[in-house]
Amino acid sequence: MQIDHLEITALIGPSGCGKSTLLKTINRMNDLIDGFHIKGKVELDGKNIYESFDVNQLRKRVGMVFQKPNPFPMSIYDNIVFGPKTHGVKAKDELDEIVEKSLKRAALFDRVKDKLHKPALALSGGEQQRLCIARAIAINPEVLLLDEPTSALDPIATEKIEETVLELKKRYTIIIVTHNMQQAKRISDKTAFFLLGKLTEFAPTEQIFNQPVDKATRAYIKGKFG
Repeated sequence: MQIDHLEITALIGPSGCGKSTLLKTINRMNDLIDGFHIKGKVELDGKNIYESFDVNQLRKRVGMVFQKPNPFPMSIYDNIVFGPKTHGVKAKDELDEIVEKSLKRAALFDRVKDKLHKPALALSGGEQQRLCIARAIAINPEVLLLDEPTSALDPIATEKIEETVLELKKRYTIIIVTHNMQQAKRISDKTAFFLLGKLTEFAPTEQIFNQPVDKATRAYIKGKFG
């Protein structure tokens, strides 16, 4: 698979087919699993991420947002500056600018600008997920990984997250795992279909949904299994 710059790539397929495992491979979250081993290569800008990158360096360039909103038990402000501080940003005016810019890009600033020092856990589920997106982009990554970011949200919050993701595509390359095929159809440029741990088909989203080549892809798209 080649993931193109400033595009949204959706990973679809039934539960257990390897979508999230692949996503976690791209920023080396799988390194934390006992017995983990890798064959083949994952390249970022032509360099193998398992040979040419320190893990912290890689995760600065490849941010991740998980299925369930997971803000830290601290203020909204402290959630966002956590990453930049870890990477050496200390000046308060610079941190303030990062907070405002990240929240604006995550379409949350207007909702929280007067309560930045209030607990992040007081936000609604949809707001917490947008905060997690803001936290991920605060370190200015090149790639943003989203692991079913709307599966725990209601339809209104889901729509807002999708709008946010489409806006973020102007600045970041995005890979999203989703069980919602309509979501993949709405927001992605390319779609990859996985089955039993293997990539079955990868093509422009319109082709995957309208003229899939593989019979398993056709059956999945038609809802015959999942």
